[in-house]
Amino acid sequence: MNTPSKNPKFLNLLQIRMPIGAMASIAHRATGILLFLVLPGAIYLLDLSLRSPADYAQAVSWLTSPPVQLVTVVFVWSLAHHFLAGIRFLLIDFEHGVSRSAARVSAWLVSAGSVLVALLYLASLL
Repeated sequence: MNTPSKNPKFLNLLQIRMPIGAMASIAHRATGILLFLVLPGAIYLLDLSLRSPADYAQAVSWLTSPPVQLVTVVFVWSLAHHFLAGIRFLLIDFEHGVSRSAARVSAWLVSAGSVLVALLYLASLL
């Protein structure tokens, strides 16, 4: 009779091939956390821009610096992915696109759409 080993097992998460739906779901959660973490900085920049014309100029100068522009591209991708994945999950809750093939297509559309929005935003910066 085989008894399961009580030794811990090493689970290499990089070798597990997850379906695109699982990756979209994990990315939806990760982008939600990222948006939550960026919120205080966004509120601070909004507050700074509304104080005076000099503070507005300072906020604009921060937002036009290349490192902050890179952060804004990641923020736009995160916002687009979270929004599109949220719509996808709402449709799935209403039993639209529940089949395996439709769910796979919608997950690919969410992923491609969010990257496309980020690339369009990046092109508008250049």
